[in-house]
Amino acid sequence: MGKKEKTAIEPTRAEDYPEWYQQVVKASDLAERSPVRGCMVIKPWGYALWENVSSVLDNMFKETGVKNAYFPLFIPLNFLEKEAEHVEGFAKECAVVTHHRLEQSGEGGLVPAGKLTEPLIVRPTSETIIGDSFARWITSYRDLPVLINQWANVVRWEMRTRIFLRTSEFLWQEGHTAHADKEEAIERTHMMLAVYRKFAEEYLAMPVITGRKSPSERFPGAVDTTCIEAMMQDRKALQAGTSHFLGQNFAKASEIKFQSAEENEEYAWTTSWGVSTRLIGGLIMRHGDDDGIVLPPKIASAHVVLLPIFRKPDDRQKVMTFTKSLAKELSALTYHQQRIRVEIDDREIGGARGWEWIKKGIPIRVEIGPRDIKEDSVFVGRRDKGHRDKTSIKRDVFIKEITSILDNIQKNLYDRALAFRKDNTVVIDGKDDFYNFYTPKNPEKPEIHGGFSMSHWCGSEDCETKIKEDLMVTIRCIPFETDSTGEQGKCICCGNKSTGRVIFSKAY
Repeated sequence: MGKKEKTAIEPTRAEDYPEWYQQVVKASDLAERSPVRGCMVIKPWGYALWENVSSVLDNMFKETGVKNAYFPLFIPLNFLEKEAEHVEGFAKECAVVTHHRLEQSGEGGLVPAGKLTEPLIVRPTSETIIGDSFARWITSYRDLPVLINQWANVVRWEMRTRIFLRTSEFLWQEGHTAHADKEEAIERTHMMLAVYRKFAEEYLAMPVITGRKSPSERFPGAVDTTCIEAMMQDRKALQAGTSHFLGQNFAKASEIKFQSAEENEEYAWTTSWGVSTRLIGGLIMRHGDDDGIVLPPKIASAHVVLLPIFRKPDDRQKVMTFTKSLAKELSALTYHQQRIRVEIDDREIGGARGWEWIKKGIPIRVEIGPRDIKEDSVFVGRRDKGHRDKTSIKRDVFIKEITSILDNIQKNLYDRALAFRKDNTVVIDGKDDFYNFYTPKNPEKPEIHGGFSMSHWCGSEDCETKIKEDLMVTIRCIPFETDSTGEQGKCICCGNKSTGRVIFSKAY
C-alpha cells in the first residue's frame, strides 16, 4: 500500500463524512458553536459569504418588484393559533417568552418576574405577524399585489443541531406576497422558485431539481410547496429553498380581505418563500474536499489572496511594493458586477500560511517572491484543482485573464457537481432493488447510501410513511418534469398504479 497523502482535514470524507463536515467548518474559520445551546457564532469569513449571498438574492428579488420591510421578532400566541395546521407544524419548535423582567431571588440569583398576560413566540416564521399587517394595509384590489421580503433571524428549537444546516437560531430571508387573483399568486410562487434555482445554479454552482413536495412534506398551512433539491457528496439531499402557495388559508386566519373591482369582498391569495444560512452548509458539503471548503467565485468571501514571499530581510520592501501594486490593479477590475476582492497576507509563518487559505477555500492563491518579480511573473494556484496546482504566469497575462480564470473555476465546480448527481441518480422499479439501494453497504457508515432514486409512487401517505420508517428515506420532491408526463407504473412500495416518478433520498 502507498503512503497516504497528507490532507488538511482529518478525518477525510470517505473516513467519516459527518465529522469531516464539522472539521471543515472549524478549519475554514466560517463559524463556531455558541455558549447558547444549538446556536452558532458566524465569523467574519463566513459572514462575508452570507453577505454576498444576501446581496445577490436581494437584487434578484427587487428585479421582480419585491420590496424589503421588517416585522417584529415576537409573535403573540393567539396569532399562531389562528391557523390550525401552522401551529401544529411549529408547536414543538417554538421558543416562548412568558416574563418581561428579572428579579433577585432570596438566594442571590436572578429569577423571571413580571409574567406576561399572553405568551410571545420568538419568530419561527412570520406568516401570521405579517398577515396581521397585510390585513391593515389591504382594503381594495387597487392595493394589490403586495410584494414584501424581510432579512431576519428566526428561532426553531431543534433537538439535534449542526452548524449552518440545522441550528436553533439561523439567518434567512422570507418573502410574503398577497394577490387579488389565484393564478397570479401561483405564478409568483413559481417565479420565486425560479429565482432560487437561478441563484443556486449560477452563483452557488449547485445543480438542483425543482418540483413540489408531497402533501405530508408541505409547509404547515400551505396548499402547495415547491422546492429545489440538491445532492451533497454523501449522496443525501439538501432542501436548498422553498416557495409556498398558501391559497387563502392565511388570509382567512388573518382577515386579509379586499373589495374587488366588482365591489365584492374577497380574501387575498398569499405566498411565502425563503432560503437561509443552510445554503452555506450546502456549499461546504457540495464543493468541499479533504483540504477544506472550495468557494464558487461568484459568492466567495474574497476572490484572490496575494502571498508575498521574503527570502531575505532586504526583499520585503521590493516584494511588498510589487504586491500592493498588483492588488490595486486587481481591485480595480470588475467581476460579474462586483469589484474583485483581494486579500494580502504578509505574515511570515512559512507554509502554514498557504494551507490556511486552502482550507478557507479562496478561489485563487498567488505567491510572489523575488524571482517572480525579476521575471515579472506570479505563481498562481487554483483552489478547484487541489493544493498541488501552481502555475507561473506573466503578471500582465494574469491581470488580463483573472476574470476568465474565475469563470472557469465557477463552471468547473458546477460541471463536477452535475456529473456527480447524474452518476448517483438511478431509475428503480423493483422494491427489492429499491431497498438494497438504500441499505448501507458498510454498517459502520450508515450515512453513506446509493443517492437519488427516481421511482413510482401511488400517492398514498401510508406508502410514504412505511418507506420512511423502514429506510429513513423520504420523497424529496415530485419533479415538475416527471409530474407532467403521466408515465404509468407501479408504486415502489405497494405495487399499486402510479402515474409518475418521484425523487426518493435520505436527506438533511
